[in-house]
Parts: sequence; C-alpha cells; structure tokens
Amino acid sequence: MVDIMAKKKKKNNNKLVLISVIITILLVSSSVLSYQVFINKEEKEEEIVAVEEFILDDRISPLENQGLILEVLRIRHRGLHDRLMEFGNSWKKTPTFYFKSNIDGLEYSSKEESPLTTWDSIFFEQKNMRDVEEEQEESVVSLTLFEIVKKGLIFKRTNDVEKDSFTVTYDYRTGRWTGDDYLNDADGLGHYVGETFEIWFNIYPTDIDGDGIPYWTEVNLLDTDPWYDDSKLDPDDDGIPTTWEWKYGYNPNEWDDHRRLDPDVDGIENIEEFKLAKWFSDPFSPDIYIEVDGTVSRGLFEPEHVFYKESQQLLIERFCRHGINMYFDDGWPGGPVNGGGELIDKHISGEQDAGVLLQFYNNHFADERKGIFRYMVVGCESHAFNHPAKYNRYDAVHIYTDNILFFAMRAWSKRTQRIYLATQAQHELGHSMGISPWTHEGCDNNSYLEGKQQKREFEEKWGNYYSLMNYYYLNQDSGNLLFDITDYSDGSHGEGDHNDWEKLYLPAFQTEARVIEEVLFEPPCVDKIVDEELKLELKNWEYNEELTKQFSQSIGDWSPLDPIKIEWFVLEKTDKDDTEVEKDIRVYAMPDVFPTIPSWTLSYEGKINSEGNIQFFSFDEIIKEITK
Repeated sequence: MVDIMAKKKKKNNNKLVLISVIITILLVSSSVLSYQVFINKEEKEEEIVAVEEFILDDRISPLENQGLILEVLRIRHRGLHDRLMEFGNSWKKTPTFYFKSNIDGLEYSSKEESPLTTWDSIFFEQKNMRDVEEEQEESVVSLTLFEIVKKGLIFKRTNDVEKDSFTVTYDYRTGRWTGDDYLNDADGLGHYVGETFEIWFNIYPTDIDGDGIPYWTEVNLLDTDPWYDDSKLDPDDDGIPTTWEWKYGYNPNEWDDHRRLDPDVDGIENIEEFKLAKWFSDPFSPDIYIEVDGTVSRGLFEPEHVFYKESQQLLIERFCRHGINMYFDDGWPGGPVNGGGELIDKHISGEQDAGVLLQFYNNHFADERKGIFRYMVVGCESHAFNHPAKYNRYDAVHIYTDNILFFAMRAWSKRTQRIYLATQAQHELGHSMGISPWTHEGCDNNSYLEGKQQKREFEEKWGNYYSLMNYYYLNQDSGNLLFDITDYSDGSHGEGDHNDWEKLYLPAFQTEARVIEEVLFEPPCVDKIVDEELKLELKNWEYNEELTKQFSQSIGDWSPLDPIKIEWFVLEKTDKDDTEVEKDIRVYAMPDVFPTIPSWTLSYEGKINSEGNIQFFSFDEIIKEITK
C-alpha cells in the first residue's frame, strides 16, 4: 500500500513537473512571440514612415546630355480669306515667308534653307536643337515669322517684314512652358494664333527614354521609370498612356473616364483626342475634323470634283476667328484606309430623299473615324445637302461643282467658284452643328417663293437674318457677284436675326436628331419635333445643388466655348467606397445655345475633400507641396 501511494505520489510529482515545464515553455514562447510582434510592429511602423517620407530628387538631367528641341509643325498664313473676298486675282499670289527661332540666344533662320511659298505648310515639319548647361533650370524660346514682300514694278525689290512673334519660358523640371502659350490657354497648347499667322509647335528636352517627360517629373511627380518610354504604358488602364495624360494635366495613376470626358465640348472625347494627337487635336480647344472625298470627271472638258484648297482655307480662317480649329483630311499622309482624298468613280444621282450618301458613307468613310469626323463628298449634281447616311445623325454632307450651272450662273470666275463652294460647305456643316429649320425658323425656309405676299411676310420676319443658313440670301441670283452673304450671321441686324456663331453646338453631328426628315419633308416642320426630355440621370449618381453652386461660383463666367455661356451641373456618387482613388464628383456642361438643342457633356471629375469642397487633381499643387 505504501509502495502504491509512493508510486502515485511520484507519478503526481512527475505530472506537476511536466505541467510546470509546459507552462514555462508556453510563457517563454509567449514572451518571444510578444517580443517578435513588438519588433515586427516597430519594423512595420518604420516601413510606413519610410514610405510616407518623400525625398526630393532635385536633379534635372542626370541621365543624358541636357538640351532642348523645338519642333515647328505647321505654319498657316491667315490672309487668303480676305484676298478671296476682293475682286481680282490677288488670291493667286501665294505668300513667301520664313521663321527665326531663338533658344537662349542661339538663332536659326529658315530663310536660306527652306523658305515657304504657300498658304499652309501643313506636314512640312522642321526642328531646331540647343545644347544647354547641365542642370540648367529654364530656357527662353521665341519664334518670329517674317513675310517676304515684293516692292517696285520695274526694279523688283523685297522687304522682310516681321509679322508675328511669341516667346515662352520652358521649365526643364516640369516640361511646361509659360508666356505667350501655355497649357489650357484659349487656342490650345503648342498653338499660337497671331495677327497674320497660325503656328503649331512642340518643345521637349533631350530624353533617354524618348517619352518627352523630364527626369525630374518622372521621379518626383509620376513615380515612373525615367529609363522606360511611358508613351506606351497605361498604369491606370483608362485607355490613354502616361505621356498624353501628363501632357494635359491628368493623373496617369488614377483611372479617368476618358471615353466620356470632353472638357472643350466639341464632341471629340479624350480617348478620341488622343488618337488624333498627330493631327493637332487638343482636349481643351474645340476642334472640327472633316474627311473629304471627291469624284472623277464625267467627260473630257469636265474637271475633277474636289474641295479646293482655297475653299478649305476660307472656312479654316472663318472658324479660327471664332476660336474653333477646323481640319480637312483631303489625303493626309499616314491616314487610314478609306481616309480622305479619294476620287470616287461614281456620282450622286438624286437628292437626299434617295439616301444615296449611304453607299459613299459605308465604303469610302473610314470606320474608325465615324462619330469623330464629319464626312463630305464633292460631286457634280446640283444638290447640296446634309442628311443622315446612317441612323438619324447629321454627319454626312454632299456639295457640288456642276460644270455648267455652277460655273455659268453662279461662279464664272475661279475666285467665285471657290467662294461659292465654301459657302455650300459652311451651310451644310451648319446643319451638322445644330442649326436646322425646326430650331431656327429662318433657316432653309422657301416660303418667300410662293408669291408676292409670302415674300413680303418673309422679309418682314426673316429679312434681317443675314446668314448663309437663310435660303433667301443663299439661293438668290448673285448678278453683282459680290457674294455678300457668305458667312453665318452675327445677330447684329435687328429683329428676326440669329447669332449663328453663338448657337453652334459642335457635338450635334453625333447625336440622334429630334426630327426625322421623311421623303418630301418640307421645312420648317416644327410640329415633327419629338421633344424627349433629356434628364441627367446616372445610376448611383445624384444632382448636388450645393456643390453645383460652389463650382459655378469658383469658375465664374469662364467658358471653354467663349462667348457661349455654360450651365454647369455637379453629380455626387451615392455608393462610395472607402478608397482614396475613387472620384466621387462629376461636372457636366450644357452650352446655352437655344434654340439649338444641346445635350450633356462630361467635363471634369473630382473628389470631395475633408472640408466638403470639390478637389481636382493638379500637378501645380503637388509641386508646391513637395518643393516648399
């Protein structure tokens, strides 16, 4: 019994020892674990501090020999419009001009090597380079245009007359320039409109990865690799690569709705502006693109039917004077299959009711351009019209150069041929920008032909509408060949007049019209309007009146379509997540172009900050923060 008790006691002692050992092990393990957790926590906190700590790399050009490149992409002389509107042949005398560039005192003149004798040097591109001191912060760049003017009747002399000049200061850190041209100015970045010339240009530094983004910006602002070309990368997967987004002030690391964003309200969304970059597009300056095809001659004495270069220049200048850039592809180098400049071996037969534009639209208008470009065909039949080729969208135009009626009755001289062809085109393009008989009653109204009484009534009501959109002026016989009414009206002629220039809605060509032009449609047909109410309704977004007031007050009277005013609407996201990258504000624009019928356009995206205010991404604000 004693042995049994002793054994039990020994067994219990062994259990106690084992339990003690286990407890000791657990305590030691717990201490080690706690210490390890504490160490890891400290290391993690140190890592967080290390991530949050920003070290400015203030070097400018550590990877390459620092220099600056100026590209002169296009120069257009603005004087042809006025020459065409004068009697005589002065329009045939093409100007001769050249430029002088100056980069930090290094001057180059194109006079000796490549003076230009043309109205428009599109696709004649040149560049100058300047070696600068390593780590230089800024360079001053100027460009001056000279016209070579002939003097004297017998002894021919020439004078070099300075016409236009601009100066900018280039910042090697940010890749931005300021001065007479800058990001978000009215005529677009790298586009200067002078009194005599328009100039398109670009400035960028020597750059080891060839994306044009300076080293300082890559390492301090974008957190990109300065050794790798970011014109091919799209880290936020929004369809547009880093280089373009940086150039125009968007954050390449945050998704933007570029398929809908259209800050200049021209109907060309950012994703499309990016695709048109080589053709001078700018997301903050209104652009109109037109693909033009001609038709072949029908006989030995009939010329080819094309849109004359002089007619193009006349329209380009008219729209330029109103802050709108117009581009005609009549055979651009490097254009797409079925791009502009085709001479089609077929002619329009019949008027718009026959729907004959469909065969041209389907087979000769580049598919990737539909919804971006308007399409124009120059034929020989005496019918000009803008009518939907597909769906109910007014993006297709037919104009004509009839070799008998056109030349003999309206335009017997080459000068008036060019004026009248441009007048046709501008009238039909006006329809593609929303000026229609069911919105502007004096437009395309032929009631003055129905009798003397009807003519008097028309003159009383619409006689002051001095516009090529008014048939009363467009179609009357021009016995004096002055072609006084060859432009849109400016609204200054009294009661019944419209200011067409302030009623244009550029995106109208890509939206479904409110009226369907059936066969035998007779304007104005106001009763045919289906006035569907276009409410700004998006799932998970709602109108915020307070933020709308805040934005409208902050932006004041500024408008991307000056002088057309804009009504702004701010929507706030209702199903927000907690991520910092999500944009919870959308700003929409509605141009005040009544009676033209506009729609909504997404202009900006932003966030609500901790103070309840709208905050937009800004490189300038980031630069201020990291350099203070």
